[in-house]
Amino acid sequence: MKPGPLSEVDMTDDPSDHPDAAGLPSHGPLPAHPWAVEVDPDEPLAVVAAGPAGAARREVLAALLGVPSGMLATPAGSCLLVRHARVATRAAYVPGYRQPHSYGADQAAAGPALARAPRRVELSLPEPLLRHFAVLDTPDTDTLGVAGGRILLDAVVRAGALLFVIGADQTFTAAELHLIAEVARSRVRVFFVVTPGAGGWAATEPAATDDTGVALASPPDAPPAGGPVDPVAVTVAAHRATLLSAVPELAEADWYPVHRAEHPALRRALVGWSAIEGLRRASSRPPVPPGAHGRVPVAPEPPGDDWADGLARQSRLRARGIRQQLALELANIHLRAVQEIVFGVGCAGLPQLLDRELEALSLLATQQQDRVVREILDGATARIFGGPVAEGVRQRIGAAVRWGLADHPSGQELDRVLLVTGTAGVAVLPGAGALDALLGHPGAPRTEVLPRIGVALSGGCWQHWRSPGNDDPNAARSWVQRALREVELELSREVSRRFEAFRLALDAVLTDALDHGILLA
Repeated sequence: MKPGPLSEVDMTDDPSDHPDAAGLPSHGPLPAHPWAVEVDPDEPLAVVAAGPAGAARREVLAALLGVPSGMLATPAGSCLLVRHARVATRAAYVPGYRQPHSYGADQAAAGPALARAPRRVELSLPEPLLRHFAVLDTPDTDTLGVAGGRILLDAVVRAGALLFVIGADQTFTAAELHLIAEVARSRVRVFFVVTPGAGGWAATEPAATDDTGVALASPPDAPPAGGPVDPVAVTVAAHRATLLSAVPELAEADWYPVHRAEHPALRRALVGWSAIEGLRRASSRPPVPPGAHGRVPVAPEPPGDDWADGLARQSRLRARGIRQQLALELANIHLRAVQEIVFGVGCAGLPQLLDRELEALSLLATQQQDRVVREILDGATARIFGGPVAEGVRQRIGAAVRWGLADHPSGQELDRVLLVTGTAGVAVLPGAGALDALLGHPGAPRTEVLPRIGVALSGGCWQHWRSPGNDDPNAARSWVQRALREVELELSREVSRRFEAFRLALDAVLTDALDHGILLA
């Protein structure tokens, strides 16, 4: 992919822009781990189910929830979110639409005719287990790729638990071990379920011996030499040994071989986890944070008149850093897409591949935006109020900034989706509902200052490249290059527009505080 427009934009930026302008704190470049997930304590508990194809993951979930497995069927590549409700319902959330598509919740109900696959399907069931946590079933791990792994990791960290289902005749791939290792570094509970393979549970081979015929030492989880052999225990021990050789941090993880339709031990373990994790999250944040009420005076010696110019320079600098990070990621997406077109999924699989890449890009852009906005807000308020403010004060300022966004032309209609069209262009669809349709795992209601950044493929893209007459790899490569170039241009404009709106709204809130000597929010 050719270099994006960011180099031209950056050359026109004010050369005086630097982090320490007007005394605002310097936060340096973007974090070394841009994909790090920050968990809000208000995130609802969920168990994310993952695993390779052919491991009977859907059957395990169906037995856990007490429903026919056909009710859990979804289009390829879509997530299934199962929640509790008194009445069973099912709806598909499709990018490009502001409202979900409803269809029957029973097993025989046919899904709606959609131009493209939904990002998620929500199923509501009157199952008591779902009062403790939701269940999120994800696409097969052997189809995720780099972007799908990042999306799954984001969902798992926010949900709190991973249920990994693998068959007795399957082995962990390098990508799955890498994903599980990333999960193990966070505060996530991992449960492993082993299901019978196509031929049932594997038979155990005789104990290995050396050249003299003496039996070699058995692994710690192996059955005693000469004793009765339990193929189930041996299979689970073999899977566990493979995992621990790559991820020793999960030595305390729970393993459950599934012998029959019901597995009460797994059910009890999940309920016990949800009780402990729910208490931990609830106690990590007070119901009323300090500073939520009362007068907040400004600093005895307020900053000079140049503080607003420093805020503007800081905002431009940090927005430029995000644009550069997104440009680099788009270049990586282009390389992966071309590789898959030539050696992998081909033209027919291009829409699902690229849509997943754009979903991961949206997560990255939103995470970077939120982190930078918090840092700018904290630095500016510390300068106005003479030091770091309490969490309640910070929330009041953030709410006031959100209200102020609508008062400026640049802040209007920030809730919008960028849709890649079949002609390699980018169309804009405004509305909070359009953004919600892009989420594979919606999580808690959003409390950040700026809305999410959302990019997706339109239904026309899916129809175009899945048509048998458009199976031209060269044309697909050219289309991807032009489409990602347009995405880069639109994202650059969107990030600049968002940070300008944020800067104007924050400037107005803090100026009012300086004029009146106290926080008015």
